[in-house]
Amino acid sequence: MNKRFVVVDLETTGNNPKKGDRIIQVGVVVVEQGKIINQFSSFVNPEISIPSFIQQFTGITNDMVVDAPLFSSIAPILMDYLDGAYFVAHNVPFDLSFLQNELDMCGYNTFTGPVIDTVELARLLMPTEESFKLNHLATSLNFVHDRPHQADSDAEATARILLYLLEKLKGLPLLTMQRLKPIIKRFNSGLEDILQTYINEKLTTADLKVDNTLDEFRQLVIKKASEPTKDTTVNEIPYFHDEVNTVEERLQETMEGFEIRKSQKEMMDSIDQALMENQHLLVEAGTGTGKSLAYLLPGLFFAKKNETSMVISTHTVQLQQQLLERDMNILKNTVPFSFRSAVLKGRSHYLCLRKFEQKLNEQLDQNYDTLLSKGQILVWLTETNEGDVEQINLPSGGRVFWNEIQSEAKTCLGKHCPWFSRCFYHRARNNAYGADIIITNHALLFTDITQGHQLLPSYKHIIIDEAHHIEEVASDHFGSSTDYFSFTHLFSRLGTLESSDLMQQLFMMQQEIGLNLDDYFEKLNELILDVKYELDDCFTQIHSLVVKRVSASKNEIGRKSLRFYPHEMKGNGWKEIQEAVARVQMYLKDTLKLMKRIIDEISLNEEDLNFPQSGLFTAMKGFYTNFSEEEGMLEELLLHYDPNYVYWIEVDVRGAKNATFIYNKPIEVSQILAENFFSKKHSVIMTSATLTVKNSFEYLIHRLGLEDFGPSTKIIESPFLYENQVQLMVPTTLPNIKEVDEDEYIYEIVMSILDIAKTTKGRMLVLFTSYDMLRKAYYQLKDFIVNEEFVLIGQGISSGSRAKLTKNFKQFDQAILFGTSSFWEGVDIPGEDLSCLIIVRLPFSPPDNPIFEARSEKLKELGKSPFMELSLPQAIIRFKQGFGRLIRSSHDRGVVFVFDRRITGTRYGKSFIQSLPQVPLKENTLQELLYDIENWL
Repeated sequence: MNKRFVVVDLETTGNNPKKGDRIIQVGVVVVEQGKIINQFSSFVNPEISIPSFIQQFTGITNDMVVDAPLFSSIAPILMDYLDGAYFVAHNVPFDLSFLQNELDMCGYNTFTGPVIDTVELARLLMPTEESFKLNHLATSLNFVHDRPHQADSDAEATARILLYLLEKLKGLPLLTMQRLKPIIKRFNSGLEDILQTYINEKLTTADLKVDNTLDEFRQLVIKKASEPTKDTTVNEIPYFHDEVNTVEERLQETMEGFEIRKSQKEMMDSIDQALMENQHLLVEAGTGTGKSLAYLLPGLFFAKKNETSMVISTHTVQLQQQLLERDMNILKNTVPFSFRSAVLKGRSHYLCLRKFEQKLNEQLDQNYDTLLSKGQILVWLTETNEGDVEQINLPSGGRVFWNEIQSEAKTCLGKHCPWFSRCFYHRARNNAYGADIIITNHALLFTDITQGHQLLPSYKHIIIDEAHHIEEVASDHFGSSTDYFSFTHLFSRLGTLESSDLMQQLFMMQQEIGLNLDDYFEKLNELILDVKYELDDCFTQIHSLVVKRVSASKNEIGRKSLRFYPHEMKGNGWKEIQEAVARVQMYLKDTLKLMKRIIDEISLNEEDLNFPQSGLFTAMKGFYTNFSEEEGMLEELLLHYDPNYVYWIEVDVRGAKNATFIYNKPIEVSQILAENFFSKKHSVIMTSATLTVKNSFEYLIHRLGLEDFGPSTKIIESPFLYENQVQLMVPTTLPNIKEVDEDEYIYEIVMSILDIAKTTKGRMLVLFTSYDMLRKAYYQLKDFIVNEEFVLIGQGISSGSRAKLTKNFKQFDQAILFGTSSFWEGVDIPGEDLSCLIIVRLPFSPPDNPIFEARSEKLKELGKSPFMELSLPQAIIRFKQGFGRLIRSSHDRGVVFVFDRRITGTRYGKSFIQSLPQVPLKENTLQELLYDIENWL
């Protein structure tokens, strides 16, 4: 391809040329004929001082640029390179805006040629990458990039990435290129000519050879499904306990230096025995036990020996992926037989090819994120066997598009779908049938239970990792919820007769097939407008009442909740709400009746529908089912009452006036679990690092309804030497929160965090129980940090998921990470990246939490202490999870600060300490403790 690409990277004094930031280094790499032909780099004198954090970030100091040329001196060289070329950069808007600003200041014409953004191109052509940062891509492609954030090294890395991406674009199947062409037109990068050149090359040369790994069908190219591996096992499968030594030898061959630890062997033996004896088992396995292999090995031997399926359920998708990508490979190299594993997730994880085909063909005005998502999926389809959304890194707006193309039971055509034989969801289900190991998650596990076991293949044995979540997940799945946005999402899918959505498409379709349903559709259109108005009014009234009842101020952040009893909705405001609910129910039922009439009329002609028409009709039936479910949910939540359930409303005080969410959940799940789960399984193995309270499983056995099953229990001690690796410290100089106002308390903890950070050089995770307190402490600490000494990262403040925030934290030498809720567990930061953990308050549930309140009332009725039976055990398990964030390997060392004086000043506080491994506890003034840390670290 006879085109010239000039790759430019700039280092600057900041990120805004309009505010006076300047260029300090230029890197240029010229690419022609598929190779690098020229390079140029120079420091630039910015005529202003370089901020210290930029010096730290780039390694470029004021001394290095003081004698460098001014930009005006190198501008002619740059203009010469760029003449008639593509301007290429990794994040074009940044580099081009600086270049244009500097050229303008020197009196030159700005650049007007085509541009290519390698971030955009990488997003399109490498859709499964975790990150599109230059460093990550260079590492992923094995390119040497030894001086990141220096312009010459960055420009060279970008040039190599560009060459790789152009080669990948050129290698795409012709049909995929042709489908990409109308999408690429709307991209920021000028890729049209390049893509057309590649299309012409394929059309005019004999480069149309058949790729046997790909399948062309209905104008899409997808990867052919790989055949499930045949089971070649001929010999009798041995018992696991007879094979442990052989397994250990094979593990040592596979993983250099591996040995089965004493604690791991203990756990394997307990699980093997429980499976053989059809026992339920609770295993608390301390951090570092290696529990994944400890349950997978005996579980797999048992499944294979007994020709059954072993289900493995995890709480997080991350652990599910780890089991699939890492542990299954270890097992394949370890066990003396072949086996088959499968992953099964909730249906919404899988792409529906029929819906994607339909959306791809729609030429409506689409936003950038939707177009990019379409392009990414076209490329991804040539690579994926699974069609699982977890594999693809969609842009933020792409999640909305995914909701329109994900697999759904209610819109599935089943065997009548032309894509059925290639369907990702059905492929995943088929793979799961007959698999020796089925990896799933708690959410799907309990969806399966609530839906009468229609999702997972039949199983009698299951291993549940992260089992401390079982009560909470079961409670969620046996409860109900609805909100205003669930209805508006449905309405946006249906649209109106004036929009180009489902209703208008169905209206046109019924005319095409000669039905005379225009009056029905016009009436439905009117009814939908009425329903929307009544729903908005109803949810707004509920929102207003809750805000008044909880006395929430507009300055408060987050949601406020109000518990209610549907059969006792009386008093101020409730009467009007009941009337509004009655009106909503009337309109909803009329709407459903009319929809049913339209569906019944079209059903009479269903055999005459062509493929796109049958897809539309299925979408309408799916919409009707969803709408009917939401109507039923609203009725159940606001008009019916079950004394075994707790009902509450949550409102977003600072959100929209109709931002109202209504819930119910069973007060206790113990009986439900006993009847619907434990009694129907031969052996349920539950494991986690946090199942006991003061070394007893009694709390969890009671909460999960296991008393009548006589489960076995086992505590496996961590192999880590906590007494040498951890110091637990309680400063006596911090005030008790109940003795001072919140502002004074936050000031004291912020000053203490800063003092500790100076000693530990950051590398600190601070865990809060309240987001409001986290936010206030974050902004106060930010004001006290001088010269960007520490990088401060706050959950809910700094953008990104938990995984992204954790990754950012690891990238900086002196970072402090503030976390709440989800950060109390599942965060893995081994090594020196984390040296200090601060637990601001003991993690008791707020007493006004509706489900907690209802459970407390139930315990009081039984003459029990809600604090001792519920509040304290819950807090201890959560505290243990938080504590477990610090030591993730046998080499880690660190200090845990507990700012809550109740841990040593109350009788119950000792229960928290007793639930931890044996660690040295120091209680002293902060200054004395800091002196001890400095010496110890």
